[in-house]
Amino acid sequence: MSNLSLFDRLRLRWADLHGNRRLWRATRQVLSHSRPDPGQQPVAFFNASTRLTGVSLNAAFAFLVASGLQLANIPVVYFACRSGMSRCVLGTDRDDVTKSPPCTGCIAQAQHLFGHAPVVWFEYMKDEALDRRLEDLSLDRLVEFQARLPPESGIKESIPLGKLVLPSIRWALRRHQLQDDEATRLLFREYLLSAWRVATETIGFLEMTTPRAFVVFNGIMFPEATARWVARQRCVRVITHEVGFQPYSGFFSEQAATAYPIEIPADFELSAEQNGQLDANLENRFQGKFSMAGIRFWPEMHGLDEAFERKADNFRQIVPVFTNVVYDTSQVHANTVFPHMFAWLDQVLEIIRAHPETLFVVRAHPDEMRPGKESRESVPGWVERNRIRELPNVVFVDSNQYLSSYELIQGSKFVMVYNSSIGLEAALLGRAVLCGGKARFTAYPMVHFPQSQEEHRQLAEEFLDLAGEIGVPAEFQRNARRFMYYQLFRASLPFGEFLEAHKRPGYVRLRPFSWRQLTPKQSPTVRTLLEGILEGKPFLLGEE
Repeated sequence: MSNLSLFDRLRLRWADLHGNRRLWRATRQVLSHSRPDPGQQPVAFFNASTRLTGVSLNAAFAFLVASGLQLANIPVVYFACRSGMSRCVLGTDRDDVTKSPPCTGCIAQAQHLFGHAPVVWFEYMKDEALDRRLEDLSLDRLVEFQARLPPESGIKESIPLGKLVLPSIRWALRRHQLQDDEATRLLFREYLLSAWRVATETIGFLEMTTPRAFVVFNGIMFPEATARWVARQRCVRVITHEVGFQPYSGFFSEQAATAYPIEIPADFELSAEQNGQLDANLENRFQGKFSMAGIRFWPEMHGLDEAFERKADNFRQIVPVFTNVVYDTSQVHANTVFPHMFAWLDQVLEIIRAHPETLFVVRAHPDEMRPGKESRESVPGWVERNRIRELPNVVFVDSNQYLSSYELIQGSKFVMVYNSSIGLEAALLGRAVLCGGKARFTAYPMVHFPQSQEEHRQLAEEFLDLAGEIGVPAEFQRNARRFMYYQLFRASLPFGEFLEAHKRPGYVRLRPFSWRQLTPKQSPTVRTLLEGILEGKPFLLGEE
């Protein structure tokens, strides 16, 4: 924001004010037409890591779901941060971790978002005894740090604060492998102290409100991860949410939303109409016309040029290698065979050097160097350290090069991925896919996912040495289509009738709409969410 011109800052400020006026109008409608039953247990919400001063998709999801519940006469209560943490994830300055978060603007925005329901605020109070315990700990000991909650909490198990905080440290510092320096340890200590405050305040909040369910943002960022851990210890149902796979859509789950667990009935088959719907979506996707979390990764897409074709003619076969963003929240679930993506890439490099007859195309993820989210442990950095560009059988495609991944896949012997969505798309195109990390789609037979590093190497060698094409079982492509359909049209709950893009990239504002559109009678999305939250039904849209 500080790099913007005065005109752009004023333009964004005006857009924020306009967006908050729409929030205010929606809030008035909800308050005017809801009659929450005081005899029912409320549904609680907590989303401290979704935004600071604007409205992100996940912040909007929580507002809309809570409003829908209220209009169905279900009480709602928010658990909210009022300078309740010494450091928070979005308020961390990775260049100066001593800076306090920008609480004033965040609290003001929270008051706009939570104006339609009761709010229980929590504030920060440092636990001096805990601070002394943390003071001289190494990074490894901070990662393993646990603490016992007060006996009156009723929770006997030690809370694994270090493990709960670790993904947020990686996300905030934009790296997986942390440096054991004072800045990292300072941030880790502040996150631990803040997580402890969230834990103790969550206990009091749950005792005060006795919610029937607790809806939290993704369950990975440390405030929500901590609250989720406490709630589950107290036998409270927790629902997590993340962005879905369609524009302005959300994904909700009683499991970890960032793993995107999707259950498909064994007897489900796509109808002719469903196949047509999927094909229309895939046609756009294969041209790069799609977005995730409000971000379009491919402003343009180029085919393979003559220079590439001439180079490829010198090799027996082509194998694309698709990477991920190493600090992304999906990596928490991916790192089961390899400790992290770069360990997988190190093995891939050994395979590359052993097969000079094969052209490997190493592709950096398009989100890796997005402005504001630039990775500090990046694939280009790995490429430079290992002098990959000097290898005659490697082409490196950086994140800002819009080469068509789909043309690469169609011309490939097989495809190597860590846990990228491109693995699912390659399976849809009928290619053999070798995964190094666990992905949301590896639970179904559609790709090869070895369960050890040695097995991964052996299968790669087998594919490379095989003469001719690699046989792909027919069920792989069938399962890929079934999974993609469910992912796009059943599990991604659409909020597009309520939301539109903000002038600030990645943020949204409310559309003008009537309160009736947020009732279960008129909105299939709201009906699905209420049935899921209140009755435990799957968070899947009906076929209608």
